[in-house]
Amino acid sequence: MHQNSSPTMRMISQDTAGGPEVLRLVEAARPEPGRGEVLVRVHAAGANPADWKTRARGAFATGATPPFTVGWDVSGVVEAVGYGVTVLRPGDAVYGMPRFPHPANAYAEYVTAPARHFAPRPAGLGHVEAAALPLAALTAWQALVDTAGVRPGHRVLVHAAAGGVGHLAVQIAKARGAHVIGTASAAKHDLLRSLGADELVDYRTTDFAETVRDVDVVLDPIGGPTWARSLRTLRAGGTLVSIEPLTDDFPAAEAAAAGVRAGFMLVEPDHQGLREIARLVEDGRLRVIVDHVFPLAEAAQAHRLGERGRTTGKIVLTV
Repeated sequence: MHQNSSPTMRMISQDTAGGPEVLRLVEAARPEPGRGEVLVRVHAAGANPADWKTRARGAFATGATPPFTVGWDVSGVVEAVGYGVTVLRPGDAVYGMPRFPHPANAYAEYVTAPARHFAPRPAGLGHVEAAALPLAALTAWQALVDTAGVRPGHRVLVHAAAGGVGHLAVQIAKARGAHVIGTASAAKHDLLRSLGADELVDYRTTDFAETVRDVDVVLDPIGGPTWARSLRTLRAGGTLVSIEPLTDDFPAAEAAAAGVRAGFMLVEPDHQGLREIARLVEDGRLRVIVDHVFPLAEAAQAHRLGERGRTTGKIVLTV
């Protein structure tokens, strides 16, 4: 572990887009916090689909030019604060999803970001679990609460319900008083029931579009053919929120004809959302499932596992 006085740090970098093998551990200059920013000593960094999509083709990191570092989910401790920062102090344990979709360089020993891109780490939660939360939980929160306005009595369909975003969305919808239907393979149904899912559909044996009806909100992390089939489950006036970017095959005309609001939502840094999520964690209404933990140097292994798309919950790097 580097002493605070060290001018360098270890981080994962890549010189070119490509497979997991392009990720390598390097020494780099330790960043300094600018005005309104904090320097955070990273204890753990969550790994997300946005990370491997960016690594492979620069997808999300707006303005990232090689060499660059992927990663947005951070749990750590404030090391220093920049000019004008009043909301955080050195020594504060924080978590957050800084700068998204611009590069945050989270696969590193230190990150800098605007102070309000972080919030106090949920009480009683370790760094590994806290690092697994921000991007996935904020995605679920902003989709269900801010975009779709989920409220008591709503019927909510969550696709890929055992995935990183999905398993948190199930719990957030439940905490909002919704009746939650999830799609997942049968092996994951018991876990999802324990998280509060009311109905479960095994997508391998059952076509949800034939059996699920009268839904108010669909959260779709899959996209493609799922979009059109999801429309058939929604009542008029319902909302389809895709967290996959819309492509030419998005059924916009069909959605309009069905009287359904449908579109893509990109998550954004959200101090208040992080505080709401922390409150749910502290109240025992939200828990994050961590599937695998890797040391920072094994970021490539973490990406290989994540890209298979078969994990339950989240993958985290310890720094």
